[in-house]
Amino acid sequence: MKIAIAQLNPTIGDLEKNAQQILQAAQEAENQGVRLLLTPELSLCGYPPKDLLFNHSFIQKMNKKLEDLAARIPKNIAVLVGIATINPYASSSGEKPLFNSAACLENGEIKQIFSKRLLPTYDVFDEARYFEPGEESEFYKIQLSSEKDDYLSIGVTICEDLWNDELFWGKRQYLVNPMKDLTNLGVDFIVNLSASPYRVSKQKLREAMLSHSAKHYNIPIVYANQIGGNDDLIFDGNSVAFNREGTVICRAKSFETDLVILEFDPEKQDLLPTSIVSLPELEEAEIWSALVLGVKDYTNKCGFTKVILGLSGGIDSSLVAAIATEAVGKENVLGVLMPSPFSSEYSIIDAEKLVNNLGIKSEQLPIVEVMDSYEELLKPIFTGTSFGIAEENLQSRIRGTLLMAIANKFGYLLLSTGNKSEMAVGYCTLYGDMNGGLAVIADVPKTRVYSLCHWLNRNREIIPYNVLIKPPSAELKPDQLDQDSLPPYEILDDIIERFVNEHQSSTEIIQAGHDPIVVQQVVKLITRAEFKRKQAPPGLKITDRAFGTGWRMPIASRWLDQ
Repeated sequence: MKIAIAQLNPTIGDLEKNAQQILQAAQEAENQGVRLLLTPELSLCGYPPKDLLFNHSFIQKMNKKLEDLAARIPKNIAVLVGIATINPYASSSGEKPLFNSAACLENGEIKQIFSKRLLPTYDVFDEARYFEPGEESEFYKIQLSSEKDDYLSIGVTICEDLWNDELFWGKRQYLVNPMKDLTNLGVDFIVNLSASPYRVSKQKLREAMLSHSAKHYNIPIVYANQIGGNDDLIFDGNSVAFNREGTVICRAKSFETDLVILEFDPEKQDLLPTSIVSLPELEEAEIWSALVLGVKDYTNKCGFTKVILGLSGGIDSSLVAAIATEAVGKENVLGVLMPSPFSSEYSIIDAEKLVNNLGIKSEQLPIVEVMDSYEELLKPIFTGTSFGIAEENLQSRIRGTLLMAIANKFGYLLLSTGNKSEMAVGYCTLYGDMNGGLAVIADVPKTRVYSLCHWLNRNREIIPYNVLIKPPSAELKPDQLDQDSLPPYEILDDIIERFVNEHQSSTEIIQAGHDPIVVQQVVKLITRAEFKRKQAPPGLKITDRAFGTGWRMPIASRWLDQ
């Protein structure tokens, strides 16, 4: 029996377009003799739909669209579609109003509904806000041939349902284990509809877990994952299948839509080997692909065609410009140079060289006179005070205002260029360089910014060589360097990784070998910068702990880790 995985890129809320993608995949699969087609989790509405799920008309239209889709699916194929279904007992029992479900469409009908049992509520997930967990694991019996009375039992799971193997994790995450329950029911193989967000090297973890489960339970697993960018989340695809021995027998593309076909042999009771797409060899390669996809989809799905960003001649804006060029095309990127009295000659030269290397459009708007006018206007109020942060930040806010004005005038999407290291400690200017509709590298630490740029230059110079070797500086005052205010980025990034991503205490970080004074300084900066992060544009998530949807820290707090 042939099985297909439709690795789709849905747009949240676009029921018509999403349904058409599913239908096209079903038609193509049916033409190749496929009997069962898998689509990702909530494929009809897109994942994550968030509070759209509270909208009654949205739910009604989604279920009506499912009925329409069922009537149009080719007759010789069964299709599993991800959808939110209504919980009829919600009002009487006090349960959540919906189920996160998979609907099996066959012969013009909705044959069976399966509901997700394990609802994640960590990191970016908040499914218990909307969904009631399914009560039991179920399977679908699919007839192999209309001429024979032969069936296969297919265990249906949804994303998190496969993430509770206590033998793999060393502990239980939930009270029930759908994988174990389905194998106890004697199913022939297990399928999983997933919308698993990307983070660096996550596919290796997924495959290790799924391989362990397939081998431990002696059962094949077929895993269908979503691709695409939806707000701050990126989905990498990499749909995969394992045989009974836990060996990968099929893998779809990374960061691209795909339709892959594999085959289950009823006699061998196993999946047969087929095409296996290689994973990126380096983390830099997969991060690059993720960020490019994130910018491309955010731009398109939000209705923009062109982007704008400020070019300082520094490494952060250079990397963002390169990502944007790859994502939307050089003809759709505008870089704006805004030299101030503190901008070095080399910064302007480096920015202009980057523009030439990328082939993007550029404008130069010197802000010396604008800064002078601001200082003159503020002189009566600032009299008797010394030059400080307020004056330093003026040029950043002037630049932010100019970029927003151009974006507003011509309908461009403004990309902000701050990295994770800066966002963590607040080394950024609110209403200045933080302005924008998307923070492209807000989850990329400064040290990773450098490694990405070196990787990007592996074949030819894209990021100007001088950008890679000069000391980083915001150039907000004469001869300023980042390390005047911050520890070296190698030290800073390790402290941030330990404190933010690994949840280590200051004591643990100090015990790891860091200077106590530096650790206390950095932790204090991270805690005090929360008000800035709450007002930042959405940032593309590439690590397991980003300053976005999954970061829920208080602003007005007296707690400070010591």
